Amino acid sequence: KDALLKLQEDIDIRKIRTMLAMATSDLNAIQELSKQATKNDYEASTIFKLHYDVLHQLAEAFVRFDRVKSLNHHCLFAHLLEKHPELELSWDALEEIRTKRNGIQYYGTPITYADRKRLELPLTLSINTLKKAVEEKLKTAKI
Repeated sequence: KDALLKLQEDIDIRKIRTMLAMATSDLNAIQELSKQATKNDYEASTIFKLHYDVLHQLAEAFVRFDRVKSLNHHCLFAHLLEKHPELELSWDALEEIRTKRNGIQYYGTPITYADRKRLELPLTLSINTLKKAVEEKLKTAKI
């Protein structure tokens, strides 16, 4: 995992704020899409991918405070769990979420509506944890 982490010279607060704003906007879109969605697996896959993008973006924003950029999602989550146990994120949940997303993205395997609903809670909990952590770090960050 260390080989796929790039150390950054500076913490780019402006970039982190933008990433947080984008993730928040995507969360609003998820809420709107979810109101209209049926139990169709393709719609479930679309909403799940967007939800995953929020998770990924918030995770990337958070590790930027460590002056780290990850070259893949697996290493990103490994870094988060190893360096930030205080976040109490679940490796098993993150791995299942990541592999389900990869199935959609790279293998053309839609997620089922039932799987999306089952993974919605751990996904939402992880997102809320990371969003709050990024917001807290931004409050104390030096610009």
